[in-house]
Amino acid sequence: MQYTEIMVRYGELSTKGKNKKYFIKKLSTNIRQALKDFPEVQVVGNRDRLHIKLNGEDGEAIIERLRPMFGIQTFSPVVKVEKSLEAACEAAVELVKKQYKEGMSFKINTRRADHEFEFDTNEINQKMGSAVALAIPSIRIQMKQPDIVVRVEVRQRGIYLSTETIQGAGGMPVGTGGKGMLMLSGGIDSPVAGYLAQKRGLEIEAVHFHSPPYTSPQALQKAKDLAGKLAVYSGTIQFIEVPFTEIQEEIKKHVPQGYGMTINRRMMLRLTDEIRKQREGLAIVNGESIGQVASQTLESMAAINAVTNTPMIRPVVSMDKTEIIEIAEKIDTFELSVQPYEDCCTIFAPPKPKTRPQVSKAEQYEEHLDVEGLIQRALDGIKVTAIHAGETSESKEQELFANLL
Repeated sequence: MQYTEIMVRYGELSTKGKNKKYFIKKLSTNIRQALKDFPEVQVVGNRDRLHIKLNGEDGEAIIERLRPMFGIQTFSPVVKVEKSLEAACEAAVELVKKQYKEGMSFKINTRRADHEFEFDTNEINQKMGSAVALAIPSIRIQMKQPDIVVRVEVRQRGIYLSTETIQGAGGMPVGTGGKGMLMLSGGIDSPVAGYLAQKRGLEIEAVHFHSPPYTSPQALQKAKDLAGKLAVYSGTIQFIEVPFTEIQEEIKKHVPQGYGMTINRRMMLRLTDEIRKQREGLAIVNGESIGQVASQTLESMAAINAVTNTPMIRPVVSMDKTEIIEIAEKIDTFELSVQPYEDCCTIFAPPKPKTRPQVSKAEQYEEHLDVEGLIQRALDGIKVTAIHAGETSESKEQELFANLL
């Protein structure tokens, strides 16, 4: 039996009171964007549920698109039948047969939203349960923790049946929390920070610094591939390449080695903040975790952060590396992140960076640099690319190969 719609449950959105309508509207927009290549699909967001009417489209493919979408607590593929008990019984039998394996148990769980329907909840449960038991003699009826639960909703427009409840990604719809600029390196931590920021509703744009010829085209592509992994949760991410070669060369010439890393990070933060202003972002997101490396002591973070008053969001700040890696593996960024292509954070890393830099000394060393000129020239050279969900160099190669065939 073919599914006719998918019913989405909101979870955390249910607590949003008067703002709930805005959150549901945003989730509906995100789902439409994710399903834009399924032209017959209709998305209808109601206060208690969101309904995706399939109209003949591939339900299984659409289910895979919905799994990573933030703002969805659970969802169920649903079969809609006419409002008659006979039609509901037939549909229940087909759905249970599709899932049944020898020795399984089941129960019917009915919710009667249309109280004018001729049978009450208990009668519907009994009649439908009997129909399934007669059609599948070896199945057991079990009220507590059955293997299969047939959920039945009787509404004005028909009867809706489902036997699966699929766990969604939870969180808030991307975009409901405003826009943040993600400082995306090629490492493990920053993609995880981007994922967690999106889970709380932030729309992120990825800012990546590259320093050719010291950093390779492969390092730049790795960062784009990581952005493609994150775009799964929002549909599209704007990837902003920032040329950083001149700045790093000037720092190497004029700044003592111990403070090189601090000044590098201060310049990166200045640039990210300028890009944020131009693109109307509200915050900066990064992958800093206290004490992991020399630049992430509290003293270093304070010295670097002194160049901006913009809110800094550090989703992984209190996690240890093992916890961060677990999330990276879950969101499929870990294998990309550990590819051996160095980014500009590591290529110019001094052998003995200051772990307790002073703001006054950082400012003193920056007097030897044309900070405003360097910043402006870097801003003049930025490139912005739209990275779509799942878009990686590997997927492009596969597409090119398929086209050649």
